[in-house]
Amino acid sequence: MKKSLFAMAAMGAFAGAAQAQSSVTVYGLLDVGYINATATARGPGNGINTAASNSVLTPNGASANFSALSGNAQSTSRLGFRGTEDLGGGLAAFFTVEIGLQPNNAQNIDTGVGQNRQTFIGVRKQGMGELSLGTQYTTIHFAAAKTDPGELNNMMGNVIYDKAAGLSATASGSAMNNGTLLGFGGQQNNTSYTVRSTNMLRVQTTQASGFQGTAFYVVNSNTQGNQDLTNNASRAGSTAGPSNNYGWGAGLDFSYQKAFLTANVQQFVNKQALTMDTSAGTVTAGGPAYGYYGAGGASSGTNVRDTQSYFAGTYDFGILKAYVQYVNRKAENLQNNTLSAQRSATQIGIRSSITSNIQTWLSGGVGSVRGMTNPMENANLLVQQNTSTANFNGWQIGANYLLSKRTNLYAIYGQQSTSNMTIGYSTANAAVTTNNPTSYKASNMAVGVRHTF
Repeated sequence: MKKSLFAMAAMGAFAGAAQAQSSVTVYGLLDVGYINATATARGPGNGINTAASNSVLTPNGASANFSALSGNAQSTSRLGFRGTEDLGGGLAAFFTVEIGLQPNNAQNIDTGVGQNRQTFIGVRKQGMGELSLGTQYTTIHFAAAKTDPGELNNMMGNVIYDKAAGLSATASGSAMNNGTLLGFGGQQNNTSYTVRSTNMLRVQTTQASGFQGTAFYVVNSNTQGNQDLTNNASRAGSTAGPSNNYGWGAGLDFSYQKAFLTANVQQFVNKQALTMDTSAGTVTAGGPAYGYYGAGGASSGTNVRDTQSYFAGTYDFGILKAYVQYVNRKAENLQNNTLSAQRSATQIGIRSSITSNIQTWLSGGVGSVRGMTNPMENANLLVQQNTSTANFNGWQIGANYLLSKRTNLYAIYGQQSTSNMTIGYSTANAAVTTNNPTSYKASNMAVGVRHTF
């Protein structure tokens, strides 16, 4: 009898130990509040509006206003599952599955681009680092999360993590007509750098002597048969050759007492297969298309090389924390390297805890967009922006009132604007050319409540 009781107790202890070696955590965030935004575009008012160009420029003085009981102003609502399993010998397996939520949408689970926020699996070795595969944040986004005074909120005024379309004349003009300029509440992707990518292998080291390194590689290639394209007429509409999306990134962080520095670079390349012109029966390469505004996926367009860099530093003075940030992004046409778009911005800020319950932050920055920033192509017309520069600026102020460790009230105000930018439109036969400088100014504010669980 004593032996049986001893065996049962030993089995129970073993089962309890085995259960303790693995765990799954459900977590999430809900952000709901009131949001208001206004925007005004300024230009000479002689914009063109043709079906072929797919572009509508805004007349002088056009404005728009938006207000709603909405959400995601401070943080994007989400639901996630996180788990770990102890494999012994300092080795552990882990996973994360995270989806976006829309508190004010009839379909609560976000079915848009942000639905799959993260889904990855990996292994971790104590004292060495970790390796993970799946849909993950990029190196720059991890670094920006550590060094942004506004903690990467979704409001206007942050020139590093800008969440509103319209930094070029073309974008600001068209946005005033279709309302996309005001879709800032977690609906716009960041335009300064790629936030996350699918098909990613990510490696991170443990911290040693203040240094910690991160690197990733992205690959998604599809070879489509190498058909014989010599007989063009009979092969109209067919494709051949590789369609290749790939990317890489690397970053290095350094911490020393109250100072923190980070340097990061990443690049995404999209190469599309050759295609047949169904109307002429000729072989053409895939037309270049910049996803420069709203590039949130594995690449920033079609047949484009997108290179991004981010440098930042913080210093904690005790009463407040100071921030300095710099970001640069250049998208190059793979078929014609003389055509490119480049955006750069610099921002400084501070964040302070006035009391144990009140946090405040303030940031301001400037930058510019240069080159061909938003070309569009259809069967007959290539819309191009001539080499030119648009300067922009933005600033943001915000505060949190902590009701508990998990719940806070917030108030955020942001403002941004751009200078005039000359745009040129040209058809394949140079039949149309015109200029239309356009600038805009926009601001928004939000008050709401955020709860993490």
